[in-house]
Amino acid sequence: MLERISSGVSAQRQAVKVGLVVLAFASALLALAEVKYGYTWEEVERRGVDIVVALDVSDSMLVEDAESGGKLTRLERARREITDLLRLMDGDRVGLVAFAGTAFVECPLTLDYAAAEIFLSDLDTDLIPVKGTAIGEAILTSLEAFEGSAQDSQAIILITDGEDHSGKALEAAEKAKEAGVRVFAIGIGRNEGSPIPAENGGYRRDRKKEMVLSKLDEPTMQKIALTTGGRYVRSVTGDVDLEKVYLQGVKATMEDQDLASSRRQHWKDRFQWLLAFSLLLLCVEPF
Repeated sequence: MLERISSGVSAQRQAVKVGLVVLAFASALLALAEVKYGYTWEEVERRGVDIVVALDVSDSMLVEDAESGGKLTRLERARREITDLLRLMDGDRVGLVAFAGTAFVECPLTLDYAAAEIFLSDLDTDLIPVKGTAIGEAILTSLEAFEGSAQDSQAIILITDGEDHSGKALEAAEKAKEAGVRVFAIGIGRNEGSPIPAENGGYRRDRKKEMVLSKLDEPTMQKIALTTGGRYVRSVTGDVDLEKVYLQGVKATMEDQDLASSRRQHWKDRFQWLLAFSLLLLCVEPF
């Protein structure tokens, strides 16, 4: 093309024609980059439910019986399933409560799932110095985390081996029922029990030197779920239990509420104008 425009024209006209061609190609390249300029504000409504995940971080969650052949602790299995849940959520607010002999809010209700994953990664058995498994305290702390959120759209997902040492689990379940909060329980571990690893190696033993076994207390978990209108699911190796509870339990039985609204910048595409300008220059160039 440059050879064609350079023959039979003056040097000045030739420079103009070359400039038009170069400018046309530059405009085309910018158009391919999908240039955006200027924006409008868009109002975005978020609808969903409020979910607090209460995770047991007591020493019994270190038992390696969460998969066939061992080597995967109950806590590791639970963290994996919560991570999968966070990546599945869209529009629901989520919070995290950690509990052992007592409980506290690790992550307040949020729509920032990436931030929730960061808080989740910090959960470990050395996080709470008070030993034991206070399921009742976990439920009550989760109820406090719902303060200010819409009623009838609140659920607790309780993940534990079910060994309640406080004796207040069912009493707390009644309070959850009164508040209209459903508890969906996930039982981690085996009914026959497994030894608890000791800090100095080997396994934990009682005063009689007998090995201490951590057993899954399914009856307690089932009663909690039944009392609050939730559901109990046993965590089985290879099964996506938490996803099932979320989709078939929480989302299928609870109504989404307006949780929050925000303004989002919507950038305007301008590449069409650059493409049109490029074509115009190529049309003008032969003259």
